[in-house]
Amino acid sequence: MLSQNIIDYYLDLDFKGDLPAGVSMMNPIKEHKHIKDITIKFYKKYYNDNKKRHLILGINPGRLGAGATGIPFTDTKRLIEKCGIPIDEMHTHEPSSVFVYDVIDAYGGPKKFYSKFYINSVCPLGFTIAPEGKKDINYNYYDNKALQDAVYNFIKWNIETQIKLGCYTDKCYCLGTGKNYKFLKALNDIENYFGEIIPLDHPRYVMQYKLLQKQKFIDKYLVLLQDKS
Repeated sequence: MLSQNIIDYYLDLDFKGDLPAGVSMMNPIKEHKHIKDITIKFYKKYYNDNKKRHLILGINPGRLGAGATGIPFTDTKRLIEKCGIPIDEMHTHEPSSVFVYDVIDAYGGPKKFYSKFYINSVCPLGFTIAPEGKKDINYNYYDNKALQDAVYNFIKWNIETQIKLGCYTDKCYCLGTGKNYKFLKALNDIENYFGEIIPLDHPRYVMQYKLLQKQKFIDKYLVLLQDKS
């Protein structure tokens, strides 16, 4: 089953390399049992079949999304209200998750959406830095050239693994039209993983800068996610 393959992937997921000074890596499923339990419930609910999906790749997990739930672009509020998965240990609200689930609702709901798509990240483990005297903040793999170089082979392994799990290769969707898309397209030009990379405006960008135009971006997503085959 695809669900078990995805669960096994997450349970084995680890990074053995060295990170630049000041950068920490998050591996929430290995660090927190309740996140492991949530992840297993989610993938057994929506991926318990052998059908292929189209892959959607974000940047890397953030603290309040996948860093708290194990599920990319899904905070605890969305897991409870939209996916019907109860969570008692914590409560998180992540704006990117709000937009993604607005798209999912417009597409036809989680069951229909997740039967067609599988969301992961270019780099499947997230990063944080702690500015002097401040709390940890999210950090992206491309924010630091040394970090990008350190995880380059890890990223290649991750994409190759996602394809083997059960993803189509005619196209891949990229969350982000800027640095994430630029990196993924350049990598794809070398490795030829996918026939094309389709960029989608990043949910965080929409929620932070284009909130009043949110419906326009939802409609744009729906057009680009249509299966024209």
